Amino acid sequence: MAAVSRVRYLGAMTWAILVTAALTGCHAPDTVSAASVSSAPAPAAAARDTALTRARVWSPPPIDPGSADFRSNTPGPGAFDANADVDCTFVVEPVGGSTPKFRCELPGGKHVKVKYGGPNGELPAEVAGTRLLAALGFPADRMNRVHSVRCRGCPLLPQQALQCLARGGPPALCLHGANASTIVTFSPAVIEQPMAGTKIEAADGQGWSWYELEKIDPKAGGSPRSEVDALRLMAVLLAHWDNKGANQKLICPPGADAPDGSCRTPLAAIGDLGSTFGPGKVDLLHWQRVPIWSDAGACRVSMTALPYGGATFPDTPISEAGRQFALRLLTPLTREQLDALFTSSGVTEFPHVVAAARQPRAWTDVFLDKVHQIETAGPCPTAP
Repeated sequence: MAAVSRVRYLGAMTWAILVTAALTGCHAPDTVSAASVSSAPAPAAAARDTALTRARVWSPPPIDPGSADFRSNTPGPGAFDANADVDCTFVVEPVGGSTPKFRCELPGGKHVKVKYGGPNGELPAEVAGTRLLAALGFPADRMNRVHSVRCRGCPLLPQQALQCLARGGPPALCLHGANASTIVTFSPAVIEQPMAGTKIEAADGQGWSWYELEKIDPKAGGSPRSEVDALRLMAVLLAHWDNKGANQKLICPPGADAPDGSCRTPLAAIGDLGSTFGPGKVDLLHWQRVPIWSDAGACRVSMTALPYGGATFPDTPISEAGRQFALRLLTPLTREQLDALFTSSGVTEFPHVVAAARQPRAWTDVFLDKVHQIETAGPCPTAP
């Protein structure tokens, strides 16, 4: 009989945190160096810049946002049922970042990235953020929250085992206890499904930075300023402070390749929303204190008070068209929908210190207050 281990919220993960600290120490977020971008081949850089001018940041969602079902994972090809117990086989393949994760092979041969760990705010933040953006029409990776992932051949702490191997540790030590008959169950878990398509970049992990949204040109086929500004407002509403370029991506979706090798309809998508609903991650009190506007009269937004001083997100005036566009997407959302969003994504299950944060209505109240801040500002300046 297979040995079965179940990784739950606190005990094993407390050990995981200690092991991670011992193996890796503290480290800064992954970045793409300016040198790697500047040394990229000129044709690749030019193709990427051209694609950015044509980029779309929004498309009409398949159903009206007011009818979106936030109790389920975002619909789409290969979506997982939220109540599923997913079986897979551990893949020894490096993974980056600080969130506990590993790659696993599904019975059909497809490899997926699994994120795990109860006391990790990044998981519910990503699930809630991506479900919301997808329902509103903004492109983002899909994060499937499932009842469990049953990983055959997994070590008890997969990410720490992979980090041990990456540092040249002996496999017998790094993968101690893992064998073909071992099954480790992670519950709950999140399975990442990146957007389909080909990344458009001049250097690995380049993505796009928020200051580059100014390059999008509607005359070249890119999104109009109203859609771009609505996306900016969504970033501020979510407090998406870890917005380095690698956390967004420029993608050519399937079927959009042009005969000359360019992309007819590139998408500027968000790939990582783990550091949201804070600062911190799913931190109700701090999220409540983050205003939408740095200057409501001038409709100016800023992230300079957030970690990294706003990172790649510059202080920006929002156009009236952008404010109204965002409101058309946000105001149909009901309290019941938002309660379901914060419950089903795991936000209220997170081991919060503040009791109110375990109640979905507290999160919904803060969300609706931020929508109210958008409603009561303006009229905003007309976009140039």
